[in-house]
Amino acid sequence: MRLSGRGIRCMRGGRDVFSGLDFETCAGEALAVVGTNGSGKTSLLRMIAGLLAPAAGSIALEGGDVELTLPEQAHYVAHRDALKPALSVIENLLFWQKFLGGDASDAKGCLATVGLDHAIHLPAAYLSAGQRRRLSIARLLTVRRPIWLLDEPTNALDRAGQSMFAALMIDHLARGGLIVAATHMPLGIITRELPIGSAS
Repeated sequence: MRLSGRGIRCMRGGRDVFSGLDFETCAGEALAVVGTNGSGKTSLLRMIAGLLAPAAGSIALEGGDVELTLPEQAHYVAHRDALKPALSVIENLLFWQKFLGGDASDAKGCLATVGLDHAIHLPAAYLSAGQRRRLSIARLLTVRRPIWLLDEPTNALDRAGQSMFAALMIDHLARGGLIVAATHMPLGIITRELPIGSAS
């Protein structure tokens, strides 16, 4: 499996954020998208996820499931955690499991893996920032998809949470998955870097 981009141009608010961007990453690899604030890291992830159209260029997946689009084979974990505050921890995860479809894992087991088994019935509104991030990570495990698109994935995680997530990313790569992560911080795994520069 290979994910690639050729000649990608991003325009926001009538201005070029970046242009002529090429990248390539394959199964078993992690690509860290690095750059200053406003350089377009999140925009690139959103383009790969199918949430934002490039102004020019193309993004392609080779070797994936031919019956599914690229976005249907990717998990996008945004900078802000996509949770419903009134639902409990387990209800949030079951919602995503039903919404995403596909082969699902045991939701309670996934919560135990990320250290949230003690908070299963707690409303998401009461979770700390680190716990909300752990719940978003559990979504990656509940419905397996080969591509993980991660925006500042270790944000709000304590040291134990960062180590836990690094182990999960290593396991995902060992299973033939790939990761593209926009980050300012080391992920605790081996990555190649894709620098993005902001246009002035």
